[in-house]
Amino acid sequence: MRKYTIVTESGADLPQDLAALHQIHVLPMHVVMDDIDYQDGSIPVTQVYDYHKRTQKIPSTSAINPDEYKSLFQKIFADDPETRILHISYTSKASCTYQNALIASTGMKNIDHIDSLNVSGGEAAIIMKAVELIEKDPDIQPDELIEKIKYFVTVARVSFIPGDLEYLKAGGRLSNAAYLGAMILQLKPLIEIVDGKLIATKKYRGSMGHIAEKYLNDYFERYSLDKERLYLLYSLGLDENVKQRMEGLAKEKGIKKVIWIQTGCVISTHSGPGAIGAAGFEIVE
Repeated sequence: MRKYTIVTESGADLPQDLAALHQIHVLPMHVVMDDIDYQDGSIPVTQVYDYHKRTQKIPSTSAINPDEYKSLFQKIFADDPETRILHISYTSKASCTYQNALIASTGMKNIDHIDSLNVSGGEAAIIMKAVELIEKDPDIQPDELIEKIKYFVTVARVSFIPGDLEYLKAGGRLSNAAYLGAMILQLKPLIEIVDGKLIATKKYRGSMGHIAEKYLNDYFERYSLDKERLYLLYSLGLDENVKQRMEGLAKEKGIKKVIWIQTGCVISTHSGPGAIGAAGFEIVE
């Protein structure tokens, strides 16, 4: 019997091996193409890319509905009536997953919900902090655990650079004029997650190899990071040489362990192929 059972969504892009190792339940979000609803993870990411190539559109994505959450919560309690469910959610500022989970748990006891105010590797990093806290102190009280996880939500520093601006344009997040200007000048926006929202804060110019190095150097210069672990994000299509250089640079900066997070269908729908990013925790005095 387990005191805590962690639940999250596929939008966290939590690697399958980590989810299996720590018995984390990952509910799939939804991707819709050609009026067919696919569960995130049930199809390869390349199918998302093929759909965009064929239609010049990006798939639509949708949240997990309350019934899906409720079914999982009921199953967990049926298997282990004494456990306490800890639901760490995809940011409520970009999806109704958090709200739907709250609705699903109405009338249920021993369920706690935490809004990660993050997506992809940022959410995964927060989930793994929760795992670490529980493993260090299996008898930690729920209020103390939640307080500590919420602290890490406040010091998570997450950003990424989209791989293909066509996807931002197709999704209505970039005007034709801005798209043409960016392509001509070889510009890529930096997207930061601030208070749960995705905000473009600056632009980088050049090849992705050059941009990746400049971006990661800026990231380390800006934040005083916990060096124990850094999560590096990428979407399928990123050159292996760029990945190797990013990992090497992280280790040069003193990072002890690098964990790579590959984006699934939901996140790749918005980032496009070849995106890069980083997620870590700032040490705040």
